[in-house]
Amino acid sequence: MQHRRRGSHLGLLLLASQVFQLGLDNIPPVTLAVLGLNVYLFLFPAAPLMKACVSVQQAYVYKDWRRLLLSPLHHVDDWHLYFNMVSFLWKGVKLERRLGGPWFLYLLSVFSLLTGLVYLLLEAVLTELTQDQSYSMTCAVGFSGVLFALKVLNNHYHPGGVTYVMGLPVSNRYASWVELVLIHITAPGTSFIGHLAGILVGLLYTAGPLKKLMKKCADAVTSDGYNSRPQAHYSSSGSTGYSGTSRTYSGNPPHGAGYTTDHRTSSYTGGLTEEEQLETAIRNSLNDRGEATPPSYGFHFPNEDRAEEMRRMRLRRFDQ
Repeated sequence: MQHRRRGSHLGLLLLASQVFQLGLDNIPPVTLAVLGLNVYLFLFPAAPLMKACVSVQQAYVYKDWRRLLLSPLHHVDDWHLYFNMVSFLWKGVKLERRLGGPWFLYLLSVFSLLTGLVYLLLEAVLTELTQDQSYSMTCAVGFSGVLFALKVLNNHYHPGGVTYVMGLPVSNRYASWVELVLIHITAPGTSFIGHLAGILVGLLYTAGPLKKLMKKCADAVTSDGYNSRPQAHYSSSGSTGYSGTSRTYSGNPPHGAGYTTDHRTSSYTGGLTEEEQLETAIRNSLNDRGEATPPSYGFHFPNEDRAEEMRRMRLRRFDQ
């Protein structure tokens, strides 16, 4: 296991500030553990990025299937980690309280694996259709594909709501698709195919057979079967209740019959929409340094030279 090369790690510090602002006691255990695992593997990678990223060539041709496990948990740099984990923190708190810790952990495991498999399938199809081998060699790394799958799940629970994507009101039904296109346009370095794979996995769960298949598998390994319906949510005080989910990355938390909001989360959000929370968190964290919002990364892993050049440019900017 290699230690991450020394750098500013500003994104990592900002992530820590967001975690402590919310409070460790207010983060459900599975969400906190997965976030901690991503941070640990950023600091102490299980493999170099070029050996952790997943591609058709590396996974299928060279039979290096362990990349399917490594790729979602490794990130290009601290900003890549920061944006993904801030988004996951919000999604995880809401979804884990709704689904229960065991099912949420099961869900994350399946989504992580399936997102990589669907990504490989899409890249292989593109290679065959275009006869362009570059699709097979495109290597991807990061948690954003899984985040898109979780976003579909959040939106499924609130189909009549509205999500604000980059300031534009969009029906929850189409929010993931609009965000997929807008992110690809505004951040060309991200992987359109990786994000699309996440959306398709989310749809397999909400509109396809995946949820039933997962439940059957869970029933087979438990003595009394596993109930996939919402569980009592986690609370540091030991209280229980039913908590719905909200859209992540952008949107207004819904309120209605059967939906309750934890008072600690309400205090943290301050009544802001998810988009406003994310923008405020980034703006407040960077305000003291007078920096503009740093570039966000997606599922795509750029080549080593480009990544190194970006790191050098960022370091020069911080030193000014």
